[in-house]
Amino acid sequence: MEPPTPDLLGLEPGWTPFDWSGHQVTRSFVSGEPDGDRLRVRYYTTDGGGLAAKAWFGPGAEGPPGHAHGGAMAAVLDEAMGVAGWVAGHAVVAVRLVTDFVQMLPLGTVVRVETEVRAAEGRKVPVEARLVGPEGAVHARSEGLFVTLGGASMDQLREVVDRIR
Repeated sequence: MEPPTPDLLGLEPGWTPFDWSGHQVTRSFVSGEPDGDRLRVRYYTTDGGGLAAKAWFGPGAEGPPGHAHGGAMAAVLDEAMGVAGWVAGHAVVAVRLVTDFVQMLPLGTVVRVETEVRAAEGRKVPVEARLVGPEGAVHARSEGLFVTLGGASMDQLREVVDRIR
C-alpha cells in the first residue's frame, strides 16, 4: 500500500523553496527518495537567510510501534543542521551531535524543522535544530558542533562534487 502523500509544499510565511544548485551540498541523504515510505524532507530558506524544512516520517521509519525511530529523527536533525551551516556560508561537517527526544512522534506527522546557526568561533560552528509538530510541540531538539573544512579536505570535496554533477 502506497503511503499518503504528505503536504511538504505548504509554504510558511517567509519561506522560499531551497535551491540545491549553487551549493557544494547537492543532494539530501535523508530525503533522497522523495516518494519513499521512510522519510521525506523538503528544505526552505527563510527571509532572515536561515534554513527550515518540513519533514514526514512514514511507516518505513517506525521505531516504537506507531512512532518514528529516534535514529530517523536524529538523521533529519543532523542533516538540517549541516545544510544550515552551508547555507550560512560555512563548509562544515559534524564532529559532535547531542539529541534530546522530548516527545514521541506519531508516524505520518508532518513536522517543521527549525535551525539556528550560532556565531562561529574559528573553525567551530555551533548549530541547533528542533522538530516541531503541527500543534507547536517539540518532539526532538539537537545541538551540533560542526567544523569548517579547509585545505585538502575542501579540495577533495570539490572533486567529488564535480564528479557527481
